[in-house]
Amino acid sequence: MNYFELFEIPVQLKLESKSLGEKFFQLSRKFHPDYFVGKEEMEQTEALEKSALLNKAYRTFQNPDETIKYVLQLKGLLEEEEKYELPPDFLMEVLDINEQIMDAGDDPELKNRLRHQVDNLQSEIYEPVKKIVEYYQEGATSEKELLQVKEYYYKKKYLLRIKKQLSV
Repeated sequence: MNYFELFEIPVQLKLESKSLGEKFFQLSRKFHPDYFVGKEEMEQTEALEKSALLNKAYRTFQNPDETIKYVLQLKGLLEEEEKYELPPDFLMEVLDINEQIMDAGDDPELKNRLRHQVDNLQSEIYEPVKKIVEYYQEGATSEKELLQVKEYYYKKKYLLRIKKQLSV
C-alpha cells in the first residue's frame, strides 16, 4: 500500500495541507494501536504497521520536495542515492554563487544579495514545471513531464544546500 492509497487520495505532486491534516487525524483515530488492545495479535500488528506508515506518509506529504521525491520513486523515475547529472549551465551558475559565498565572509549585505539571487533562481527553475506540479493527473501527465520535475527536484536540492550555507 502506497501513501496515497493509505490516505485514500489520488497520486499528486502538490497536496492541500488543510484537508491533508484532517484526513491524517481521521486515519490516526482509525488505526491508533490503543483501539486494538483487545483484538487479536494479527489485528494489533496490522494497526501498528498502518499507524507507523501513516505517520511516515504524513511527514512526507507535509514537505513538498519529499512529496515530489516520493511520487518520482513511486513511478520508478528516481532512485535513492542516484547520481543525477545536471545541465552544465546550471552547475556553472551554482558554482559562481558558491564562490561568491566563500568571498562574502561576514558581509551581511552580500549574503543578503546572494540569498535574493538564489530565491530568484529557485523561482526560475520552478516556472517550467509549475503547471506539471500543480495540475498533475495520474495517467495524463507524461513520463517526459515527470522527468522535467525530476530535474527541477535535483536543481532545488542544490539550491537548498546553498541557502543552508548562507544561513550559517
